[in-house]
Amino acid sequence: MTQTIRVVAAVIAEDGRYLVTQRRPTAVLPLLWEFPGGKVEAGETDLEALKREVKHRVGVEIEPGAQISSAEHAYEHYTVELHLYDCRIVKGEPAAVNVHQFRWVESQDFDELAFTPADEASMSKLLGL
Repeated sequence: MTQTIRVVAAVIAEDGRYLVTQRRPTAVLPLLWEFPGGKVEAGETDLEALKREVKHRVGVEIEPGAQISSAEHAYEHYTVELHLYDCRIVKGEPAAVNVHQFRWVESQDFDELAFTPADEASMSKLLGL
């Protein structure tokens, strides 16, 4: 039985654009794009993990809202259970703190970026594709 990893990610939209981040070259799935977020640690709620991970990755404080979607993706050695939440920035400006880079992109630009498989599945749900 493969391990399931619970991951949360923030969908942060401003002026019709979404905040996305690129994984570092040394990360698992190097240089792929994703919504900012990360793994939920033991004893942590989704929202606690979301606030911690977004602050860690792009240096902003967020206010999480409703869950938008969930998607599961089986990788070779584990399964990722990705939960997307609608969020807004309440303090700070995004910076590439613990990511390779970040961008604000419109939904029609998603096709131009290589996203992680789990994020790809979530985006399809998010955009109703």
